[in-house]
Amino acid sequence: MKKSIVYTRTGDQGKTSLVGGSRVSKTDVRLEAYGTTDELNAQLGLLLTYLSDEADYSFVRTVQHRLFTIGSYLATDTSQTQLRAASMLPDEAVVQMEREIDRIDEALPDLQAFVLPGGCRAAGVCHVCRTVARRAERRVLALAEKIDVSPVVIAYLNRLSDYLFVLSRKLNKDANQPEFFWEKHDSL
Repeated sequence: MKKSIVYTRTGDQGKTSLVGGSRVSKTDVRLEAYGTTDELNAQLGLLLTYLSDEADYSFVRTVQHRLFTIGSYLATDTSQTQLRAASMLPDEAVVQMEREIDRIDEALPDLQAFVLPGGCRAAGVCHVCRTVARRAERRVLALAEKIDVSPVVIAYLNRLSDYLFVLSRKLNKDANQPEFFWEKHDSL
């Protein structure tokens, strides 16, 4: 196999190609959607370096694969090319995410207030991932205002931020770190 060329110079004028060949601005809403999904995937790669529980590590690695699938889906211009099966997120992905959320949440104490991001380093990184997941969801919803987007993709990103929230709580619990809660103050 021939080594691929890393740079092509085709994007030097601020445009890039979608799967299917159409060229769009690098500031296009579609690129914002799959670019933010890619950013989330990179943040999850960082999170993995902090995970010691095999089940958590394995599930986050699966999420990375799913996000790559979503990125491929979002990068495909279906007006120019047929969507590949490898670019379609199965409905089961959302169900698996919900099961994992329930599994983790079952072992956590009830919440009485809003949790502030932080605690152990793993939980802090997890909260960063959670906020990037929310942004990715917003970018995909903005794209959905212009083109049809699979409801499975939207639901998956919505559940992913919920998953990352409960995972952050679990990581603090596993590290014997207290959770910090929002304290309402009349003035600061």
